[in-house]
Parts: sequence; structure tokens; C-alpha cells
Amino acid sequence: MFFRLDDEQREIQELARKFAQHEIAPHADEWDEEHHFPREVLQPMAELGLAGLLVPDQYGGLALPRLTGALIYEQLAQADMATAVWLSVHNMVAGLIAKFGDEAQRERWLPRLVSGAALGAFSLSEAHAGSDATAIRATARREGDEYVLNGSKYWVTNAGEADLYAVMLRTDAEARGRGISTFIVERDTAGFSIGKLERKMGLRSSPTGELIFENCRVPAANRLSAEGDGLKIALSSLDGGRVNIGSIAVGVAQAALDVAVRYAGERVAFGKPIGAFEGIQFMLADMAMKTQAARLLVYEAAWKMDNGEPSITAAAMAKCFATDAAMAVTTDAVQALGGAGYVRDWPVERYMRDAKVGQIFEGANQIQRIVIARGLLGEVASQ
Repeated sequence: MFFRLDDEQREIQELARKFAQHEIAPHADEWDEEHHFPREVLQPMAELGLAGLLVPDQYGGLALPRLTGALIYEQLAQADMATAVWLSVHNMVAGLIAKFGDEAQRERWLPRLVSGAALGAFSLSEAHAGSDATAIRATARREGDEYVLNGSKYWVTNAGEADLYAVMLRTDAEARGRGISTFIVERDTAGFSIGKLERKMGLRSSPTGELIFENCRVPAANRLSAEGDGLKIALSSLDGGRVNIGSIAVGVAQAALDVAVRYAGERVAFGKPIGAFEGIQFMLADMAMKTQAARLLVYEAAWKMDNGEPSITAAAMAKCFATDAAMAVTTDAVQALGGAGYVRDWPVERYMRDAKVGQIFEGANQIQRIVIARGLLGEVASQ
């Protein structure tokens, strides 16, 4: 596909760029250094509609196409990958409620999420259930008009900061994948607490932590869709989530490339800018090619989703290639800056630390390669 953005897309892209560069970029290093979650930018983002990207307009959202969303996340990630990640998770939760919630649930929760009054978090993984989501052990047992929740969830983005948690729990011990259901758990629910917050290499201003349920009672009205639909709900978000992470990876790669190009034009060695040396030129050329190739894969996957075309393989390709590219580009940016790249006076070391997790979350890249191979080979790949 050849992508020429229309006037509306360019306007939204520029709006996101200006907001990111004015309101996020100047603070990103400080937020990372202090492990500060910037809740203060949620409200301004909500005022621009960025907290309801997938929500229909009757609930205050924008209901934007996936491609337009990819443009937004790319711009936010150029300023700070961590902020782009936690906002994408928030929008995932709002999107799930919009798609699978009943009218009462939509009216109850969507206005709060879209307005920025509430922050969302998504919880699928457990200590023994990451890539294999069917291995979930945390339970939800029906008792009359309530469910009793027990167990723990791990690697939850926005843990401790979120107000609404979309949680996948086992409601049938025998049914494996079909025995999982999705619940919205509010932050102040009795029996629900936040456990350990992870000490991470990157994304340090985006909290990641454990959820603990100890005889936590939630109304049956908090269950999204039918009992047993939880895995279907989780999987429905994967293609979109992979496109989002791909676009975020493109953003951080572009940010690293921009810094490396600027530095190569300013840093003088042996009497001339280091950008005059072929060793640096070739490195920058490779970085630029990887970034643009990743961008086009992401745009194509988003376009396919928007146009109802098969997108599973395209989304896996986009996520896998873009996050691998971001890791390579940010690492090369550190190398291009030399000693300056290794210290925190320049942001490329943060870009490199942040980029690594892209190869791990939203489905590890080894899993993406399995998805891609199955798309090519069909049943042969499963033998």
C-alpha cells in the first residue's frame, strides 16, 4: 500500500505532535528518573479526545480508525514511550467496554474513562500464564448476584494508578480457554489490593505491578459479555494492541534517529562533523530504512483492520518488525553518540531501555513469528 494521509489525518497527527512536544517531551527524562506517573497529563489528553479513541461519540469518544490512532501513538512515543504505552492500555479498556459491554455498563464507565476522570488497566497475565493465556489460575466463583474473586495477576500496566481494571479470571476449572470471563473491578473494591510494583529497566514512569484478590466480591453486573467469553474478549484486542505497540515502536525509533542525525551534524572529530564519515553515514542510513519500513508495515496493518481485511498476520508482522527495528535503531543511536549516548544527558539511553520491552509485551516476538508462520503454512505449522 502507498499511504498518503488525508487532511484530517494530517491535522490530527499535527495536533498530537504539538501536544506531545510541548506537554510531554520536556518532562519525560524527569518522569523516568523519578519513576513519576504523570497522571496530570491525562486530563489535557482527554480534552483533546485522546482518552476515548475507540469509543463511539454518543459516549464522548472519537471512534477513530486504527490508522489515525497509529499516527497519534507514534507522535506520543516520540516524546515518551512510557506515556504512549499507558494511554494505549487505557484506550484498550475503554474499547473493550464499548464493544462488549451492555448499555448500562457503557453508560456507567465510558464517560468516566473518556473524560479522564478514571484511568483504565488491562489484566490478563499471571506468574504462570503469559503467552499461554489458557493457563490462568485466578478464579471468579459465582455466588448469587456476585462473584468472589481470588488469586493474583502480574505485569499489569497502570497498576495502582488505574481506577477501573479489566480482569480475566477463571470461572470454569475444566473448560480451559472457554472457562475464562472478564470483569471490571473498581479500585476501591473490598478484597482488592495492589501488590508488588516492578523495578524495571525502562518505561519507569509507567507503573507495572501485581493485583491481589482475596475474597473480593464484585457484582455479576460487572462481568463483560457472557460467562466464558473472557478469552475471546482478550484475543479480540490483540490485533489492535499489536498495531498500537508497533506504532509506538516506530515513534521511539524515529526519536532516536532524529537525535543521532542532529548529533552527527554537530559533533566534530578529526576536524569535521562525524556525519561526514561513511561509518556514521551507513549507520544512519540503516536506521532510517528500518524505521520507515516499520512505519509502513504498521500503517498497512492498521489500514487492513479499518477496511475489514484479514489482519492477524499483518498485525503480527507489524508488531514484530517494528519492535525489533526500534531495539536496533535505539541501540545504534547510543553507539552513534558514543560516550554521550551512554549517559543521561542525552535521551537515547532512555529510548534504548524503553524499546526493549516492545519485543516482550503484547505477545513476545517469538510468538509473533509463530503467528506469522501459521498464517503462511496453515495446519502444516501446527503439526
